[in-house]
Amino acid sequence: MKNFSTWMLVMFMAMFWILRIIVAFTYELGIDFGGIVPTNQTMEIILLFVVLVCMILIIKRKMIGAFIYLLAYGMYFGTDLMVGITTLITDTSNITSSNMGIYLNAFISLIGIAIPVAVLFDLLLDKNRKANPKDNKTDWFYKNEQFDRKMDERADKNNYRMM
Repeated sequence: MKNFSTWMLVMFMAMFWILRIIVAFTYELGIDFGGIVPTNQTMEIILLFVVLVCMILIIKRKMIGAFIYLLAYGMYFGTDLMVGITTLITDTSNITSSNMGIYLNAFISLIGIAIPVAVLFDLLLDKNRKANPKDNKTDWFYKNEQFDRKMDERADKNNYRMM
């Protein structure tokens, strides 16, 4: 990971993943975590493990990790976001505490969709991901003109053979 944007996106992914762990844990214990509830508790736990693997793949700059991450979160949070938006549009009453939970879950679902899309675009727009990988340990020697070895009359002319 060479880009600052990739580091930031992985940090946001990790923070959102930790938030989802806390939400799943508090929901399982029956504690109210500010109105945030998982849509499906079993799917939430499976998704936590899938996202952990996807984070490792994204750190290694593999596109399959970004696609799986977007697909998993898109399917899980996309339906929740659409239900939340349609509920909020059709509800004509004022903002109440019951609506605040819907607003908060819709906002969390929006974040859950925005992070995978940003990760996918970050990997798609990185032109140097595969074409020109950079290795700081060796590039100072091999990609520097002043360190090129030139043959001259003092070069070793002995033809040693390695057996």
